[in-house]
Amino acid sequence: MIRLFYVLAGVALALLTSCESKPTIQKYFVEKSETKDFVSVDIGKSVIKTDKLELTKEQEVALESVKHINVLLFRKDSLNDDDYKNESDQVKSILKSDDYDELIKFNHDGMGGSVSTKGEDEHIEEFVVYVRNDETGFGLIRVTGNDMTPANIFAIGKLLEKADIDDAQMAPLKQLFKN
Repeated sequence: MIRLFYVLAGVALALLTSCESKPTIQKYFVEKSETKDFVSVDIGKSVIKTDKLELTKEQEVALESVKHINVLLFRKDSLNDDDYKNESDQVKSILKSDDYDELIKFNHDGMGGSVSTKGEDEHIEEFVVYVRNDETGFGLIRVTGNDMTPANIFAIGKLLEKADIDDAQMAPLKQLFKN
């Protein structure tokens, strides 16, 4: 009986210590979505109205691979300069971790950003677009899915150019940009 107790205690301890406590973009979204200076919007893939379009097989596969689109924005003002710097550094640190692969990085006139992925080649589970502007703040777009590929995201981008967008789902973002 005592031996069983020690075995169970050992298993429980192993399980507790094996849980990852590394920061991730998902955890960051959850922590910040309800805090001051942040605005969070979840967008369904149904925002892309395709009922009037003839989709190619590639576009159908691309749309099917996407599960969720999350947007998190930090609005900078004169009172939160330090918070902006700290939050921006935290996001950059998460994206530089071993879990994320940076595909593209850009900087120009106080603006910058990156596109990163999490997953392997043809089995990407997360695309993250990070964009910052030193005057207005930064934004994160997180696209999650199953077996996404860079070609899938490119196909969805092309589809967005010709598809209708559901204004009801985009209303929170439009309102934010009006403010």
